[in-house]
Amino acid sequence: MNTDLLAVALLAGAANWAFRVLPTLARTDRLTPGGLLERFLSATGPAAIATLFVAAVLPELSAGKGWPLPFVVGTLVVLAAWGATRSVVIATLAGAVLHGATVWALG
Repeated sequence: MNTDLLAVALLAGAANWAFRVLPTLARTDRLTPGGLLERFLSATGPAAIATLFVAAVLPELSAGKGWPLPFVVGTLVVLAAWGATRSVVIATLAGAVLHGATVWALG
């Protein structure tokens, strides 16, 4: 195994662990409302979702294929469902189902 790959895997694993465990160990009942740490912790989830979205779409766009229809449909459905329900669960499920249905229909 390449030692560089092992080092990156260990660093990524440690960062992942830290972002998952440390907020649960923090005494969130002592946070100052609207303080820096509270704002950071509340922004981590949306930032992670945005990062995953960019990581999924960027290779398609870099290949010069333009915007693939399943990504467009899934994204629009997520935004519409979020706007209608303000539910992350419903928006995510609706986007995933319609994305999958579009992939299947284009078969």
